[in-house]
Amino acid sequence: MILSIDSSAKTASAALTDGEKVIKSEFANTGLTHSETLLPMIKRVMDGTDYSALDAIAITAGPGSFTGVRIGVATAKGLAFEYDIPCISVSTLEAIAYNFIDRNCTVCAVMDARRMQFYNAIFKIENGVCHRLTPDRAIALDDLKNELEKLESVIIAGDGAQLCFDNLGLENTELPCEELMYQNAVSISKAAQNKERISPAALMPTYLRLSQAERELKLKLGEKL
Repeated sequence: MILSIDSSAKTASAALTDGEKVIKSEFANTGLTHSETLLPMIKRVMDGTDYSALDAIAITAGPGSFTGVRIGVATAKGLAFEYDIPCISVSTLEAIAYNFIDRNCTVCAVMDARRMQFYNAIFKIENGVCHRLTPDRAIALDDLKNELEKLESVIIAGDGAQLCFDNLGLENTELPCEELMYQNAVSISKAAQNKERISPAALMPTYLRLSQAERELKLKLGEKL
């Protein structure tokens, strides 16, 4: 039994699953108010289930919003420490790809990293298995376009999908329906199934680049980014 949590971007979600069975789940697309909404969402999902029954807590540890990732990881660590539960770290981009685990397709997961850069990874899904084609990375639009134009057909999903799609201008790309656009806790639970369980102390956020404050400080000090 796994409690899965996401607050890595504008959306937030939580799900309680037992293997393939979804016991209860919630999803909200209300903007970055996760400090107020995430814990109540978790409590509603866990209503009637004791935390001691959990085998693990799965969390999207990044990439994504610096604040959102920190809130999600801190929440998962706090619950895991309190109830002595192992954690499972899941890439936000991989969680997006798992929305399409029932199809044979190529998924380009993109999150808006500002300034026409995207947090991105590309996945190939075949017969219910998700194969990673690239690592998680921060990539410029032009560089991503050079990669995607070599592929036959690509689904672009994630909170940066519309922006990416509109600016790519590639005929081999398509957008999914709204329901499959964003990472969600149910897909996180699927991605977590065969991943290593780690201690709460070992769970850390995954950032692909420095925060704006850190970048500005480095520039002020004359250091390379």
